[in-house]
Amino acid sequence: MGIKTGKQYLESLRDGRRIVIDGEIVKDVTRDRRFSAAAHTIAELLDMQHGEHADTLTYASPTSGERVGASFMEPRTKEELVKRRQALKLWSDTTYGMMGRSPDFMNVMVSAYGSAHSYFESSRAGCGQNIRNYVDHCRENDIVMTHVLVNPQVDRSRPVEKQESDLAAKVVREDDKGIYISGARTVSTLASFSNEVLVFPSTYLSPSPEAADYAFGCGVPVNNPGVTWISRPSLVPQSKSYADLPLSNRMDETDAVVVFKEAFVPWERVFLYRDVAACNAVYPRTFSGAHTATQSAVRALAKTEFMLGLALRIAHSTKIDAHLHVQGMLSEIIVFRENIKAVIAASEAGATETPFGTVAPDSNALWVIRMSFPKMFIRMQEIIQLLGASGLVAVPSYAELQSDSAELVERFYQSVNSSAEERVKLFRLAFDVSMSGFAGRQQLYERYYTGDPVRLAATLFNTYNKQPFHDRMDEILTEISEREANWDGVNAPRTPVMALAA
Repeated sequence: MGIKTGKQYLESLRDGRRIVIDGEIVKDVTRDRRFSAAAHTIAELLDMQHGEHADTLTYASPTSGERVGASFMEPRTKEELVKRRQALKLWSDTTYGMMGRSPDFMNVMVSAYGSAHSYFESSRAGCGQNIRNYVDHCRENDIVMTHVLVNPQVDRSRPVEKQESDLAAKVVREDDKGIYISGARTVSTLASFSNEVLVFPSTYLSPSPEAADYAFGCGVPVNNPGVTWISRPSLVPQSKSYADLPLSNRMDETDAVVVFKEAFVPWERVFLYRDVAACNAVYPRTFSGAHTATQSAVRALAKTEFMLGLALRIAHSTKIDAHLHVQGMLSEIIVFRENIKAVIAASEAGATETPFGTVAPDSNALWVIRMSFPKMFIRMQEIIQLLGASGLVAVPSYAELQSDSAELVERFYQSVNSSAEERVKLFRLAFDVSMSGFAGRQQLYERYYTGDPVRLAATLFNTYNKQPFHDRMDEILTEISEREANWDGVNAPRTPVMALAA
């Protein structure tokens, strides 16, 4: 089959899935106002694969020869890393970097699993072939995926198997056909617009025998009869004009908690099972973490470039870009952009071959973006607020330009470099990205989309190769002792140039 059209994708969402929101069951996410715009945004991305951008967004399948999504590539050279990155960037530019879980995120992740099928096979016989078949199926059918990783927040001081309230998703039984899952996982972004959900652990599982019930990884159709999705309230506004909140109207990808009730998963869709050690190591050992970090870094670049363009245009509209302090703020965003570009380039330049015959980007470089971009984005939002000032709450609805008040709006909302119409659209866009509910959710997403930032920092510390720095300090301390022995108190020996260079 290969790449889907947007129409085929939207039809695939009409599958009887059980999504609840605002106390009701959604019958069709492609037509319900709280969901339909984002569903059509994903459809637009898929349609791009068939148009003028096909060469960038697709490649020939290694199994069928059909055109398939470039984000499914399992790169074996640095050139293929670049090819994939270009595809990721095009989709991210299309959504201004505001859809964190556009389909390419999971495509990149699951493809890394497919390359590392031997890792899954070493955990349990047959699981390697299972994941390889699953990845091929998703690639050849352009399956849109999401995932759920985190256990419900009940008692964060105890491991999952020691909770007094047994709410987390776990395997409750098995038979010769497969496994049965009950319990909940959170939070799944893009669940309402996906065909499949990967259920994997994210947090560390203790080695206790009881933890084995929670140690599994599998693929489940979103419309599995034993699955209910409880969605948070929509951020889609009730405003009359699209232009009033253009990001909220188009790109609320939603977030949901999934509840399993004796949900059946056949053995061929089980990839990890009752192996705590394999579950704990799956992301670094399969290099899926490094690959998905690339997608996130590319998205961060697109998001930063959008924020830079927006900030520049706001400042230009009333000529505040002539002021030094404004130029300073704009330069901050320029530096953010150039830092991200440099990190992505470094990650590709430092790519290394994996045990699976693929190449993976330098994960240490990509950690820089994961740990710093949340602060960058929040600062960019603050800069938009400072530049827009009272204008962010003073501009009227775009609908006023088609009302009896149009003449007044056109006269009194213009600026030296912007017509009233452009200024209303510009400032409503700025409001949506810096002050709306959509803006707040973007902040939270950037902080937590790969987990608790405190735990992430600890992971970076504990996995980073610190020995060369200890060795260097040993050399310096030894040098100090040697110089101390030769110190005459008056004429200190000069430090050799080579020592300074080192």
